[in-house]
Amino acid sequence: MPAEQHHKPLERLPRVVVTRHLMPRIEERMKELFETELNSEDTPFSRERLIAAVRNCDVLVPTVTDRIDAALIGAAGPNLRLIASFGAGTDHIDIEAAQKRGIIVTNTPGVFTDDTADIAMEMIIGIPRRVREGVALVRRGGWTGWTPTALLGSKLAGKVLGIVGMGRIGQAVAHRARAFGLEIAYYNRRRLPEAVERMFAARHVATLDGLLGEADILTLHCPANEQSRHMIDARAFGLMKDGACLINTARGDLVDQEAMIAALQSGRLAGAGLDVYSDEPEVDPRLLEVPNVMTLPHIGSATREGREDSGHRVIANIRVWADGHRPPDQVLPNRM
Repeated sequence: MPAEQHHKPLERLPRVVVTRHLMPRIEERMKELFETELNSEDTPFSRERLIAAVRNCDVLVPTVTDRIDAALIGAAGPNLRLIASFGAGTDHIDIEAAQKRGIIVTNTPGVFTDDTADIAMEMIIGIPRRVREGVALVRRGGWTGWTPTALLGSKLAGKVLGIVGMGRIGQAVAHRARAFGLEIAYYNRRRLPEAVERMFAARHVATLDGLLGEADILTLHCPANEQSRHMIDARAFGLMKDGACLINTARGDLVDQEAMIAALQSGRLAGAGLDVYSDEPEVDPRLLEVPNVMTLPHIGSATREGREDSGHRVIANIRVWADGHRPPDQVLPNRM
């Protein structure tokens, strides 16, 4: 049965396994509606625990910390028919393998758009103005008072903000950045309609290389996949302006970390704002040694409102599926 087709409604409560601790009201509602197994200790599932879960549930509710690959899907029991992921990203799930098994995959798109854009904007402002260095100076007791030449950064107005990926979050960043006088240039797989470009005063650049060569601040807002892995590598850093800044709130695998560290250490990059890493939760110690690197613990979506809204979307997807209908947030394989 193709995953996009309707199916018979369940005649019992769906058995749901949730892999991480969610907001209390969401967990309470899930227990009311479903036969729910929660993860109250919030320890990431081991591979063995994930396998046990998919063998015994109707619905798996994973997060970005869970690797739902083809082998795991192949180990699933016959009752698993829905993977209702908590969050917008789906690169941790082999969607094609799920579809072949007749398993529907859903996510919670759009919920964290503003939250993630806010964090990106924080670093777009903070890295050029060397905020992280200033905070560290005060906290270690090294500040001796105001001087005309201390901690000089770069003003934002008139600088080029290069946005890689002009989807929901990229557009939300562009909307915020206009208020700071930044010139918006973007690279996207598909060019936006002219009316949308006018709305954000955004200028399309036909190639990533072209955007790299003119951006004073480069911010990444595209999905992670085989095509985009290490899209910002040593060659890309070589094309960037001396003294440019890099912001990444998307996925760690978009950036070749070794090449980024080399660019930071050499001074080619003036700084970086990172909310994601290639080996989360591990953070390379060399990133902590570079003064103008803002390292955040993947908090782009960390608002109470966003996390509750995402939980409600998960519940809605499960309920619609259990009633025999196509869930509103079904994700299909990317055939591009």
